Amino acid sequence: MNLLLTILVTFFAGMGAGLGTGFAGMSAAAVISPMLITFLGIDPYMAVGIALSSDVLASAISAYTYGKHKNLDIKNGLIMMASVLLFTVVGSYISSLVPSKTMGNFSVFMTFLLGIKFIVRPVMTTKESMESVSPKKRVIQSIICGVLIGFICGFVGAGGGMMMLLILTSVLGYELKTAVGTSVFIMTFTALTGAVSHFAIGGLPDVTVWILCIVFTLIWARIAATFANKAKPKTLNRVTGIILVVLGIAVMGFSLLS
Repeated sequence: MNLLLTILVTFFAGMGAGLGTGFAGMSAAAVISPMLITFLGIDPYMAVGIALSSDVLASAISAYTYGKHKNLDIKNGLIMMASVLLFTVVGSYISSLVPSKTMGNFSVFMTFLLGIKFIVRPVMTTKESMESVSPKKRVIQSIICGVLIGFICGFVGAGGGMMMLLILTSVLGYELKTAVGTSVFIMTFTALTGAVSHFAIGGLPDVTVWILCIVFTLIWARIAATFANKAKPKTLNRVTGIILVVLGIAVMGFSLLS
């Protein structure tokens, strides 16, 4: 495999994935997988494993950065994560019984639409209005939404980060920074679970590609999360929206190439 090509592809894949993770809590798999498959000819199953493992540290560093700026809801995040993990398994099992290939581009198209939504109708919820919801109601909402997100992720096979961001902002009424912080916190553990299971079943991937993807994704996620936590809400909505639209179009393009 050409080393220069490998470095270039992993750099841009890591940059796209890192920016998507740091700004919007987006899963790295949505960007890294199609690029590795299209340009480096990596086996799709291995590409997803590499993307998920890249997601672990990128989401962890993003969650740490958001948490440091008090933009993270750990309590309800843990509750939602339990529901997501459980119902991802349920959705995955049901998916194996139903032909669902036509739903493969669901998360990519949703990334594009969500980007448009943040540009046209920015999330301007404040922390004060977010915290006015009773703790009991928030717990119930977190469980129900976790069940929904988990089932869709398991059934479709992708879209967890985008589903979480959409539901946290639109259904649970989170302000954008706390929504992204909570999303990347949950994604750290879901990505770790997915990566371990992928490598346990399929073995270890190409070490060079694997390490480069992890490093580049981590660096760009750190840069994006630092900027996002210092940005004004309106600016953050616009930047997040533009990044999601660009990534959505790019990934759709890669899918057509492959």
